[in-house]
Amino acid sequence: MGGSILGSEAVFNFFEEKIKKKIYFLDNLNEKKIRDLKKNKNNKTLFIIISKSGNTIETLSNLFLLNILKKNAKNIIIISEKKNNLLFKVSKKFNLFFVEHRNYIGGRYSIFSEVGALPAFLMGINVIKLRSNIQDWIKGSEKNFLKKNSIMLANLLNGQKYNNLIFINYSPELEKFLYWCQQLIAESLGKKNKGFLPLISNAPKDHHSLLQLYLDGPKDKLFYIFTLENRSKETIKISKKISKNYFLNNKKLEKIKIAQKEALTKSFKQKNIPFREFKIKKKDEKTLGKLFSYFILETILVGKLLKINPFDQPAVEQVKIFTKKFLI
Repeated sequence: MGGSILGSEAVFNFFEEKIKKKIYFLDNLNEKKIRDLKKNKNNKTLFIIISKSGNTIETLSNLFLLNILKKNAKNIIIISEKKNNLLFKVSKKFNLFFVEHRNYIGGRYSIFSEVGALPAFLMGINVIKLRSNIQDWIKGSEKNFLKKNSIMLANLLNGQKYNNLIFINYSPELEKFLYWCQQLIAESLGKKNKGFLPLISNAPKDHHSLLQLYLDGPKDKLFYIFTLENRSKETIKISKKISKNYFLNNKKLEKIKIAQKEALTKSFKQKNIPFREFKIKKKDEKTLGKLFSYFILETILVGKLLKINPFDQPAVEQVKIFTKKFLI
């Protein structure tokens, strides 16, 4: 659940075209998904069960619903803290392959640890390249870029004028990465009556549902715009019988989306609406690794500047306690 699965989902979503394996993510309590997986599983299906605490209700519920536990099973990997928790006990009782989840790494920061690296490796992703450039943001000019932006965001949060953070996404390959960002920012900085409400807005679809609000509604929103450079394979062809000079003729799909994005940023500038633009130029492991590391570091720095602990989630823990009491 949460950060323990969102990072891997983001990796899969980003590289889905080149991953040759079928990957299922159980990221909620969804009976239909469980039933479908039960029907489709076979002796070649590998299950990776991840929970830092080893007691996550959703993880344990899905595990026991799947009914896959067998003594000495070779197709189950458990990743959890090595302590007195149910998942660790299960790994011992059934003699299952166990990988220790380091207790000092929280789920939303775990993408470069065994939690993210093992699933990525099994997908066929080059984990060494994924982790190769993650320290670039603390060196040279990139260090100054990170510092400047962290201070700016901390000031915006302190002012409490901007309460909503909207990720406008023009590239489907980035959608799961943005859900990872959503959890990272919400859970790390949503404390002491501060924080952004991060929301994913897929474009250009949302131009036709939310854009009116973005441009002419309350000025309480900060926007992040994401694009991934792709060489579009699809070109629109309009017969001369329909129209001789229609402006969409011979336009590649990617060019249309870029035009829509440029129109949006121009409108934001005219209306003095604050936004940041992230243009991802390469679709490779090093680039995705740098994206992960940038948002991790920026979030931690913003938390420290605001005297917020970016590593805990005390309110969430209370809900977990209440939930357990209702079930006992």
